[in-house]
Amino acid sequence: MSIKVRILSLLVIAAMLFVACAPAAPAPAPAAPAAETPAEAATEAPAEEAAEAPAEEAAPTPGAVVFFSTQFSPVEEQEKFRAILREGGFDFTASEEGPLIDVVLAGAQSGVSEIDVIGALHGTFPPLQRADALMNMIDIAEDLMADREFTQAFLETALLGTEDFLYYIPWMQATYIMAAHVDALEYLPEGADVNALTWEQFGEWCRALAEGTGSPKCGLPHAGLFHRFLQGYAWPSWTGGMVTTFKNDDAAAMLAWMRDSLWPYINPQSINYEFMQEPLLAGEVWVAFDHTARLLDAFNSEPDSFIAFPAPSGPYGLGFMPVIVGLGIPAHARNPEGAAALIEYLTRPEVQGQVLRELGFFPVVAGVDTSDLPPGIAIEAEAVAAQSNAPNALPALLPVGLGARGGEINQIFRNAFDRVVLNGEDIRTVLDEEGANLQALMDETGAPCWAPDPPSDGPCQVQ
Repeated sequence: MSIKVRILSLLVIAAMLFVACAPAAPAPAPAAPAAETPAEAATEAPAEEAAEAPAEEAAPTPGAVVFFSTQFSPVEEQEKFRAILREGGFDFTASEEGPLIDVVLAGAQSGVSEIDVIGALHGTFPPLQRADALMNMIDIAEDLMADREFTQAFLETALLGTEDFLYYIPWMQATYIMAAHVDALEYLPEGADVNALTWEQFGEWCRALAEGTGSPKCGLPHAGLFHRFLQGYAWPSWTGGMVTTFKNDDAAAMLAWMRDSLWPYINPQSINYEFMQEPLLAGEVWVAFDHTARLLDAFNSEPDSFIAFPAPSGPYGLGFMPVIVGLGIPAHARNPEGAAALIEYLTRPEVQGQVLRELGFFPVVAGVDTSDLPPGIAIEAEAVAAQSNAPNALPALLPVGLGARGGEINQIFRNAFDRVVLNGEDIRTVLDEEGANLQALMDETGAPCWAPDPPSDGPCQVQ
């Protein structure tokens, strides 16, 4: 039976209960260098290298769990995360992505892994998948789902294109959402639900705001993370893919809609907006899209004035870009039982809530108590959960496999938008030319497709 069928069956019968099992005792872990924070939407990591876990003469005691994570490496974050882990009897070592991958691959070759659990971004796992360096987490997932409900879309993503090999257990997420001043709600199109908008309704809303207030009140961060808006939200929602569908007829229709029905009602200062919280607080913009970290000041400063809500949906679903962090077990881990206990602990709703409060990463399980969160995070948490758990959710992952050339794909998507919407160039000409640039990038890097595009053998193909 495939994991998709098994997961769906288990979710139907899963009871939303909380458990508290006594996990294992920690192994000492030296400090290690920096990694990504929830405020960063790109996957680039600092250049410092992490220390490898020391070799041991004998297998560790049942309680010793060696946990390496690419997250929470700044000193202040390490302290907060260690405090959370200590309550369960665990510890961790912070590591940069490259050294972490090297240690796991070395363990796969030698038959003995010095690491029991890794915590890393989704993009860290494909190289380990190709080397058969990870344990199948499907049984652990099924055990966990007896008393907690994971975000279905992230379990699907963790399959890495397979049917029944789960490469990681979802751990936490960051993402991008929508924000609006409460005064904007009276201009919503008739019958529209702010928590289930279509892109057409969003365009109608922006037009109504511009006509009703006398100036454009919708804003987009064109000087900021706008490429994520295009890659993770617009293209997937309108075309069902990111790379494979880059230049198809659906993409052409989307760009025509943006040019004719959306951009005329977007605040022209959007060209200069990098963080949308500032124009929201200034009243220049009443409706905006941005990364959760770049909206937080508005929600914290005036929690009664702003709401958060999911991105709109298109013909292919609610495209959204989660920054997914997963927990995996190397294939030859010395202590897989202790590793499973650590993963059980970190995916408890109460622990997920602690990570949200203390470190700003959002949960991937249901049942997290949000009653005592800081106001801004509480506002965002509800929208993040609604977006990722939407029945038509379509996760679009950060680009994978491009290495140092990751910035080039961002520019290609920006070029396509700018040339058509801002400069008025012919849509088909632009898509053909930028599509050729995108294909060259895929071919030269050898990057295979990533979600929402289907898995590929060899470089992803622009169709």
